Amino acid sequence: MDFSTALRTERLIAIVRGRDAEASFRTVMALAEADLPLIEVSLSGNDALSVIRRARAELGDAAWLGAGSVLTASDARRAAEAGANLIVTPGLGAGLEESVRQGLSTLAGVLTPSEVIAADALGVSALKLFPASFGGPGYLQALRAPFPELPFVPVGGVDAAAAPAYFAAGAVAVGVGSPLIGDAADGGDLDGLRKRAAEFKAACAP
Repeated sequence: MDFSTALRTERLIAIVRGRDAEASFRTVMALAEADLPLIEVSLSGNDALSVIRRARAELGDAAWLGAGSVLTASDARRAAEAGANLIVTPGLGAGLEESVRQGLSTLAGVLTPSEVIAADALGVSALKLFPASFGGPGYLQALRAPFPELPFVPVGGVDAAAAPAYFAAGAVAVGVGSPLIGDAADGGDLDGLRKRAAEFKAACAP
């Protein structure tokens, strides 16, 4: 399954950003076991590349395993070397351009119409509306008016209660960090994570 199909089928990207690399790895594995197959590990977390490398070894080549907060071309190259097959950026820049050049699936951070046009011209896989909380579902709906065919993924401030409104506004998927992960990636409760995973799967179901 290619990324665009996976995105529209699963409708949820789980974003792991932790202070504890071992806990972050356990979180990634718990998410995969909870049948949340689109997982992003933010490079702003502690020792994130090792988390990606270990998770790739456990999950196999076919799993969708992303690197987030990719800013530079070096970030993109190191993430790909660690096993990431999805690159997520907070905005436009060298990290995104290098990821597209390498032929990696890309989720490009955008907020304004000009950024949407620039990202689409690069040939990115999907558009990460970030921070989604800037304007909420109403802003997404307005932004889609001139870009009705482009795939938007709101990220930032999306919880289980808000997700249905974003889908109603035209999102193909949502990206969720702390409302889903909680303290699991810092060494916290994995049982709570599993419960929230089930809640988010229900909220994001077609």
